[in-house]
Amino acid sequence: MAEESKMFELRVICPDRVFYEGQASMVEFNTTEGEVGIYRDHIPMTLIVAPGVLTITEEEGPKNAALHAGFVEILKDKVTILAEVVEWPSEIDLDRAEKAKERAEKRLEEKASDTDIARAETALQRAIARIVTVK
Repeated sequence: MAEESKMFELRVICPDRVFYEGQASMVEFNTTEGEVGIYRDHIPMTLIVAPGVLTITEEEGPKNAALHAGFVEILKDKVTILAEVVEWPSEIDLDRAEKAKERAEKRLEEKASDTDIARAETALQRAIARIVTVK
């Protein structure tokens, strides 16, 4: 008897494009609850994406992208990520990301009363995700 496929359908959709559509054996990303790894036949659920690295494992091997925000719907044989922003390494300007990281760190270190701490922390997480994805 043939072994059941371990692959599932993965779709990553942004407001301006379908970022990824294909078969994956695993997908990993950050959520507001922590980092998760999803395989076929995962319990159905929805999650909120947090900034970090999106790793898509295909038959050919893993692919990484910077995933910044969105929602995920997980079904037994299909995962759909609705992303605000997601970028392949080739789409990331490393110099710009490093400058954004420095600005965010400076804002957090200064602790000025008018600094939106949550916004600065999110900017830092996004910059780090971009940098890690490229390197």
